[in-house]
Amino acid sequence: MRVLQLDVDRISYQLIKPESSVYEQSEDKSVSIDDAVAMLISIESGDNDDIAAKAVGDTVDYMRKNKRRRLVVYPFAHLSNDLAKPDAAMRLIALMADKARASVEVKKAPFGWNKKLSIDIKGHPLAEQARSYGDAAAAVATKRMHERPRVNTAIVRKSDWSGLPESDHRTIGERLDLYSFQEVSPAMVYWHPNGYVIYKQLVAFIREKEDAYGYRELSTPDLANMALWHMSGHDEHYRDNMFHFESQLGEVGLKPMNCPSSILIYKSRKWSYRELPFRTATFDKLFRSELSGVASGLFRVKELTQDDGHIFVREDQVEAELTGVINMVREVYGTFGLKFTAKLSTMPDDHAGDDVVWEKATAQLKSVLKANGMEYELKEKEGSFYAPKIDFDVFDSQGRAWQCATIQLDYQMPLKFGIEYTGEDGKAHMPVIIHRAILGSMERFIGVMVEHYQGKFPVWLAPVQARVITISEQSSDYARGVFGKLKAAGIRAEIDDGDRTLEYKVRDAQMQKIPYMIVIGKREAEGSAITVRDRDGKQKPGMRLDDFVQVLKAQIEARSGELLQ
Repeated sequence: MRVLQLDVDRISYQLIKPESSVYEQSEDKSVSIDDAVAMLISIESGDNDDIAAKAVGDTVDYMRKNKRRRLVVYPFAHLSNDLAKPDAAMRLIALMADKARASVEVKKAPFGWNKKLSIDIKGHPLAEQARSYGDAAAAVATKRMHERPRVNTAIVRKSDWSGLPESDHRTIGERLDLYSFQEVSPAMVYWHPNGYVIYKQLVAFIREKEDAYGYRELSTPDLANMALWHMSGHDEHYRDNMFHFESQLGEVGLKPMNCPSSILIYKSRKWSYRELPFRTATFDKLFRSELSGVASGLFRVKELTQDDGHIFVREDQVEAELTGVINMVREVYGTFGLKFTAKLSTMPDDHAGDDVVWEKATAQLKSVLKANGMEYELKEKEGSFYAPKIDFDVFDSQGRAWQCATIQLDYQMPLKFGIEYTGEDGKAHMPVIIHRAILGSMERFIGVMVEHYQGKFPVWLAPVQARVITISEQSSDYARGVFGKLKAAGIRAEIDDGDRTLEYKVRDAQMQKIPYMIVIGKREAEGSAITVRDRDGKQKPGMRLDDFVQVLKAQIEARSGELLQ
């Protein structure tokens, strides 16, 4: 059995038509439920009553701990490729709903229907939890550990994204050759050269900002003994979303977050109050066990990178450092022309630490938001298990909101790890940790940018910034010279000097959303000039190459979204 458990502000579904020969009748054609836990369930071959009871019992336990009253039981076949027969699946899902009714209020979506589904997920880290159940599957996995692997070559293929809207980042990414997803690495990104240019440019941009703000970059191992995650609290609060397994090193886990490892670096030596704040940054890979069937391209992945940062501060430095992070958020999003709003998430029911400390941290976040003139939405009980937080939603060109940046004020992990510094009084004091990410997940932010710009990236982000196009073979030598000078100037350039028509070459460059086409014919070659055409069709004939390079480099340096003036 596969279960995706979602803690939601709202879940809505509308019945479209039956999609199975076995389906339940329902008078409710349209349903909307607020403040609930949703269980999206795929019943697999071999599932039985005990497995069903265990799965729904885990969800009810979660609801009890977090004081949730409403449960939506939702058949969702897309989580598995090994589905049980419809009759058996419908019976087990009904059994799960009946068992849950003894403890909570239950709404069961009818089985066997094609439904239009809409979900608004809460902002806290445990709002999305993926689980697998079934002794048979575990036995097969154990058996295969001691056998030579049997390779199913049928899954060595690219994920199929056909039928998606033209505006979807997966469609645009495939058309512009930016990235792909392969079934052998579900929900993990294969960056193609064009897409990796965008990735590297964003990383370079954030590194530049971090350097200006006094951050020092570090890196830590992907793998650690589960003792680390037990100390941090992730083993207790986040285990179901981790990749963990037995090895010759004992039970180990791939890191889902950077904070525990970063704390170990701080803990490796003694610190004086004069050395704080200590601002750290990292771009290490993170791994989170999401179910592949609910992956949405770049928006939800198992392997991700965050522009992560951890600031170790004295308590008297907290508000100044929080203001510095807010200023950084403003500068970064201003570069992209993105508007944003703030949300303040408070202590969840399932939390670590003393309530009084949480109240102090929350009050500090409120004070900083007020001092910086920022309005915010209050999200009660949606903080991380170790800290209250400020999240920032950015709005793209289509008016959609995306949660990206986050700031968390943490008094709990310093206590768990016993970190300290020597104060001015010569005594040991505990620092506070500010966790922060500006873009958030690099993968998610790039997905947002692809849809925000619809593939028409500003020059500094564009995989190819200029393409030299020849009109005839007679101008090829001059065109190659122009191409060489562009490359020497650090411009990401290509040349199309084939024998296709000019109209075809221009259309192809426009389809690839290349900002500039440099058209070279006999007139340009004889006049030692170029004709510059941008992707929107504006054209400037007779430009000197040096002048164009100067304009282009100025646009790149300024990270401007403008093209020809």
